[in-house]
Amino acid sequence: MEEEQVSDHRCWDELLPDTLGIIFCKLSLQELLTVVPRVCKSWEKVVNGPYCWREIDIEEWCNGSTPENIDRMVRMLLTRSCGSLRKLYVSELHGDPIFSFIADNASSLQMLRLSRSDITDDVIEREAEKFSNITSLDLSYCCKLGARALEAMGKKCRLLSSLTRNMHPYYTESKEILSQDEEAWAIASTMQKLKQLEIAYLLVETEGVMEIIHKCRDLELLDVRGCWDVRIEHKEIEDKFPNLKILGPHVHYWNKTHWEYMMSDCSNSLYDSDDMLFDYEDDDDDEQLELRFYDGSDGDFGYGWPLDHDRGWPASP
Repeated sequence: MEEEQVSDHRCWDELLPDTLGIIFCKLSLQELLTVVPRVCKSWEKVVNGPYCWREIDIEEWCNGSTPENIDRMVRMLLTRSCGSLRKLYVSELHGDPIFSFIADNASSLQMLRLSRSDITDDVIEREAEKFSNITSLDLSYCCKLGARALEAMGKKCRLLSSLTRNMHPYYTESKEILSQDEEAWAIASTMQKLKQLEIAYLLVETEGVMEIIHKCRDLELLDVRGCWDVRIEHKEIEDKFPNLKILGPHVHYWNKTHWEYMMSDCSNSLYDSDDMLFDYEDDDDDEQLELRFYDGSDGDFGYGWPLDHDRGWPASP
């Protein structure tokens, strides 16, 4: 009887760190940072090491946090990753220094999403060469970025196969923004290995988009929904590029709730609105897709920085 009790006992604290890391990654960010470390010293060691931080997705947490806390969180988690980071999904980065910090820890990074971030062309031009292993890049809603940033990443990230550069309809309606066509030309000239490209609501014209189609011969999906100045003959494209699926440019509004648009500073409060839903109808097969745009109005969604009052957590990285 005593032997049976011993055999049924699970020594969770004796599992290999890699195994514990796989298990812990199923938990929420708050549980990882405030609950697991208090269980035992071995679990605390695992959470403080790279085992849980090879893939970091804190986009939802960022929605309810402040620029200062986002900066601190990114620095802490990237430090813990010890150079093993493969995937980073974060939003609303504020300023170029935090992007440089990410670049310094990006030797193994393959997937990078920096939506709604306040970073500039200058820092991307300086740091692009550190992202040589990137295969998937998302720079959606980054208002201060342009063709220079895309060109730099295209030249240095030779493994890039997926680019997402969607913009918000509010932004494209601004009279301050006349054209982003240079971005289309930068993509066509430097990212010719792309398989997937999303540039919904980018202010581009037909010529730039056609240059992308002709230069990026590996393209399988091109999303130009909301690119109102683009005119594409779908049948003609299908005949010449049978492996390419094109979404848009037509978008049909089917439900649009009230919103406010504040354009005084596109990096702050650009998306202070309710969700906008769109129904896209494919000209050929009547396929229906839904577009959602982040509205920045999560209310009490974010729990802020997870705190451990007993230990005075979080400690500096």
